[in-house]
Amino acid sequence: MARSRSISGSGIWKYLNHAYYLRRPIRLALLFIVFLYVSMLEELKGVGDGKSLMTQKDVPEDPVVIKRRQKVKEAMIHAWSSYEKEVCQEYAREVEKLAFKLLELISISLGLPGDRLTGYFKDQTSFLRFNHYPPCPNPELALGVGRHADAGVITVLAQDNVGGLQVSRRSDGQWFSVKPNPDAFIINIGNCMQVWTNDKYWSAEHRVVVNSSKERFSMPFFLFPSHEVNIEPLKELISEDNPPCYKKYNWGKFYVARNRSDYKKLQTENIQIDRFKAA
Repeated sequence: MARSRSISGSGIWKYLNHAYYLRRPIRLALLFIVFLYVSMLEELKGVGDGKSLMTQKDVPEDPVVIKRRQKVKEAMIHAWSSYEKEVCQEYAREVEKLAFKLLELISISLGLPGDRLTGYFKDQTSFLRFNHYPPCPNPELALGVGRHADAGVITVLAQDNVGGLQVSRRSDGQWFSVKPNPDAFIINIGNCMQVWTNDKYWSAEHRVVVNSSKERFSMPFFLFPSHEVNIEPLKELISEDNPPCYKKYNWGKFYVARNRSDYKKLQTENIQIDRFKAA
């Protein structure tokens, strides 16, 4: 039976003893794959599309229309064997099961049916990412990932024992480090869950600082709803004494706009759910 330990006031949990969901050989195999992947692309460094920058950058290309490089495509074909694909697919399936179990438990904790939120994931847009943070001799001059709150529903993070994840405490904004444990998942609440629960569950700001001598690997799984889903506080949680804190917004449009704002392609700062706060 898995145990969860909450980091009070932060919106992030540690989920322990999850052998069923993340067997050690699979984790080690995935970390090895990440190492090979990073080594292979060392000579192909450059700006890519997606959220890899994680802070606002003035990128000349539009991230929506950045063309793929044929050299990268060919390298990927030769780098990934059928075994490695199977390992990744198996890991993704198991960690997705965990995410949906957490979704069920959160619903029950709110006094709702366990399957209350599952209808939003008919054509889900969830994905698994491999992160590599090289060492930096002057870590105070660099951030592995800038401060942000996850846009989706739930993030399930597996990481090594190097550390670097920091969370902003909701009460006073102070940053504190999350002690690494490669035998535990870090569970992060996303913006969608914050809105659905009308702020009963909070999406914490977090960042990653780099290590001066050690590289760091992590594997976050992002549980995302369908693009066409509209996100708003659940009607069962709204009352005269507890009015909605947010206006309705479309997930797909929000996610695209937020990605574009990260690259300064919109005349605005990073788009956050604060813009949907009810008056």
